[in-house]
Amino acid sequence: VLIAETYARNGAAAISCLTDSRFFQGKLEYLTEIKEHLRGLGKEVPVLRKDFVYHEYQVYEARMAGADAILLIAGVMGDKDLRSLRELAESLGMAALVEVHDEAETDRALKSGARIIGVNNRDLRTFQVDIETTSRLRKLIPPDKLLVGESGIRSGDDVRRMAAMGCDAILVGETFCKLPQAARGAKVAEFSAAGRV
Repeated sequence: VLIAETYARNGAAAISCLTDSRFFQGKLEYLTEIKEHLRGLGKEVPVLRKDFVYHEYQVYEARMAGADAILLIAGVMGDKDLRSLRELAESLGMAALVEVHDEAETDRALKSGARIIGVNNRDLRTFQVDIETTSRLRKLIPPDKLLVGESGIRSGDDVRRMAAMGCDAILVGETFCKLPQAARGAKVAEFSAAGRV
């Protein structure tokens, strides 16, 4: 909750909350606590449920917990599930951030009707990061879709590079989380000043 407050106070336009317990020690309860805490501070910042969502139950669960958006990873689900989970999220008033890493996943995301596409610069098979992945895939994504650059964004210069590539927003996790709490606010503010956090 303290980390989310730091993000909100320093200009983050939205907050990503890890709710996966198996790999990331997250909990769905954290999302609810963050929403309530920020609301108490007068900050209505949207919160994304960042998890391996693969079942409609998780979409309903996210809505009940207060999520404004969910993450759908194209690489871990079939076309039918990708479309149906996205449609369900949107019918419940949530946005669906559809994450892709390559051309085939980008094509699938577009065919699913995704409105918000996140390009993960980290290959989840090898964990290698290449920030140019966003530039390469941007060419395939129509300008009427929101583009979110994800992973490998470490500096204000990287934020500006993502903007130059046509990103409407960025999703930053590791860079902020590796910092001591006392340094996080300044880094979020630096990224916010550069745009698109």
